[in-house]
Amino acid sequence: MRFSVFTASTPGWTPEEAVANLAEQGWDGIEWRVTDQEPADAPGFWAGNRATWPLTGLEDRLGDIDRLTRGSGLDYSGIGGYARSFERDDVARLLAATAALGAGRVRVTMPLLRTGDYRDLFAGARKDLEWATAEAARHGVAVLVELHHETIAASASAALRLVDGLDPAAVGVIHDLGNLVIEGHEDHRAAFQLLGPYLQHVHVKNVAWHRTGTAADGTVSWRADWATLREGQADVGAYLRALREHGYDGWVTLEDFSTALPLAERTRDNLAYVRSQLAAA
Repeated sequence: MRFSVFTASTPGWTPEEAVANLAEQGWDGIEWRVTDQEPADAPGFWAGNRATWPLTGLEDRLGDIDRLTRGSGLDYSGIGGYARSFERDDVARLLAATAALGAGRVRVTMPLLRTGDYRDLFAGARKDLEWATAEAARHGVAVLVELHHETIAASASAALRLVDGLDPAAVGVIHDLGNLVIEGHEDHRAAFQLLGPYLQHVHVKNVAWHRTGTAADGTVSWRADWATLREGQADVGAYLRALREHGYDGWVTLEDFSTALPLAERTRDNLAYVRSQLAAA
């Protein structure tokens, strides 16, 4: 397996700082966040993220992206796009950019549950993916569906329904350990087996549920929040062992949204941790 960092989780670094720090720490690759984001006074994961490339004008920045990435000795684990499946013009731009960079694969986001009837959202996304798969094949890249809470593809079973029968050379699934703590968890080994050739990428972060209060009748309320790799409810070591036993030998991208440690210390420690867990496996 090879390890990379998704730059959604490195908001305080400029692209130049991101590649310099990750290369120095010994990471194998980088997964660039690409989206038009809201500004923010202080850099944050979702707004004002300095390690994000804007979708607007992306084509004019491809030379800079590749110069920084390849020049630092890092590879692309993929492109972390935010275009929604039905935004076909933006999906087409991301696919073309992914091909131009030689980045191999790009995420396209699935509809949120709150935006409509599940059946209609699912049917529309399937049609969008049929189109996107054909476009990806034309470019020689793959479009990825991420297992993500509050979307129509929170679980491996749901994602398989979306992509089943499409060409696995051009469409795949991102299995996301942390997201599954919030929603969609299935036994990991069973999920890997179920996805088969569609298991093409892995994201690792961790999440913990916290008790937030108790109602007068004794009902307890809970909230999920980001946690360090060690402190979350998912067993990262067991997960990496399951991947290895399944035969997965692709990219594992870290996206740690915890903030207990300074960013550089966090990324350095995460790499040491996952490598130690993989070695123990």
